[in-house]
Amino acid sequence: MKKTALAMVCLTAVLSAVSACSKGAGPAAGAQTGGASAAAGDTAGAAIVPEAAHAQAPGVAGGSGQGSAQAVQTVTGTVLETMDAATYTYVRVKTDKGDVWAASSQFKVAVGDKVVVPLEMPMENFHSNALKRDFPVIFFATRITKEGDAPAPSAMAAMGGALPPGHSPTGSARATVTEVIPQPAGGTTVAALWTNRKALAGKPVTVRGKVVKFNGGILGKNWFHLQDGTGTEKDGTNDITVTSAAEAKVGDVVTITGTLVLDKDFGSGYAYAVIIEDAKIVPAK
Repeated sequence: MKKTALAMVCLTAVLSAVSACSKGAGPAAGAQTGGASAAAGDTAGAAIVPEAAHAQAPGVAGGSGQGSAQAVQTVTGTVLETMDAATYTYVRVKTDKGDVWAASSQFKVAVGDKVVVPLEMPMENFHSNALKRDFPVIFFATRITKEGDAPAPSAMAAMGGALPPGHSPTGSARATVTEVIPQPAGGTTVAALWTNRKALAGKPVTVRGKVVKFNGGILGKNWFHLQDGTGTEKDGTNDITVTSAAEAKVGDVVTITGTLVLDKDFGSGYAYAVIIEDAKIVPAK
């Protein structure tokens, strides 16, 4: 069975009805495995993707721009393989439902550790540029914990509430900018982007603000949230999601120029009422 077909089979299954999935692609040659290699003969299984794991991200089309918390299912198992890339730690976990690939902000883990993985933000046919390998299905989780540790917070806010995302730091709460950041000539405030979104749709916009969350390398893009002190937190009009090929750090004040897009759906339950895409980033002077 081809990887894509295998991923789709797993995607349509609910966790309670899933038995072990057929094995998918094995570990890439030469991949680091946390100082040790997975046992000989082990192969990476296609991850389980229950429908309930498709948590909405902030900016869901038709919503206020903020994601609604949903109960997130978890699986527990033994780490067979692990590696770090960028700011993520990737793990392949053997569970009683099959092998699961997952990633989260870098954390200390070793082959043989037992971990708890929230089934958040499933990504089909995900290609990691850093690792130069493909994953039929991988979960970008808020936080992967060792068995017995405090549970990970529910509801992944990735891809600008996060993801596939970070990626630094994945799933952490965003700060709220309260002081208004002046806009450059021709710039538009975050609040005005929301208010005038229909008129601005499909057009280039410029906005200056503070990066309050960053997630890198998800779907071939970097994702971050920008706030400039305008709008209101209650309805989400104080925050805008931006994608870019450039990087930015949380706390940076930057000026970005990109195309304002409405009702953008990336699949896997991640849709955005308003998003700025393919932005160019200039550090504020």
